[in-house]
Amino acid sequence: MNKLIMSTLVAAGFAAAVPLAIAQANPPAAGQGQHAQRGHHGQHGKQAFRMPGERVEARLAYMKTALKITEAQQPQWDAFADVMRRQAKEADARIQSHREKRAANTERKRPTAIERLEMRQQFMAASSTRIGERLAAQKPLYAALSPEQQQVADRLFAGHGGKHGGRGGRHGGHGRA
Repeated sequence: MNKLIMSTLVAAGFAAAVPLAIAQANPPAAGQGQHAQRGHHGQHGKQAFRMPGERVEARLAYMKTALKITEAQQPQWDAFADVMRRQAKEADARIQSHREKRAANTERKRPTAIERLEMRQQFMAASSTRIGERLAAQKPLYAALSPEQQQVADRLFAGHGGKHGGRGGRHGGHGRA
C-alpha cells in the first residue's frame, strides 16, 4: 500500500510540476490582463495543456502507474488507452474547428433558440457515442483488474469523461479520493 501511495504522490508531483515549470519558463508579458495575473497563461496568452491531446499521455501514465497494470492486463489497457488517445485527438479537432468558426464569425450573430437546441442535441448524441466507446474499452479492463486495482479504478474513473475531464467540476477534485 505504501508503494501505491508513494508512486501516486510521485506521479501527481510530476503532473503538478510541468505546468509550473512551463509558467516559470514563459513569464507572462506585461499587459496580458486578468489571465496573466492568475499565472495560467504562458507565451502569447496560451494556457498550458489547453487541448485534450496535450494531457492525455500524462493522464494515461498516471492511471497506469496508479492501477499497477500487469503484463497480463496490458492488452486490455492498450485497448482502453487507444480509445482515450483517439477521443483526445478528436476533441482537439472539434475544439480547433469551433475556434475557427468563432474567428470567422466576425458579426457575432447569436444562434436562435431552435439552433441552440439542435446544437445541444448534436453535442449530446456525440457525447453518448463517446461514452459508449469508452465503456466498451473500460469494461474488459475493469474486469481484468484485481479487487484492489478495482478500488483504485473506482476512484480514478469516477466521473471521468465529463466536460471537465472527470474532476467533478471546472476547478474540480471531487471525482478523486
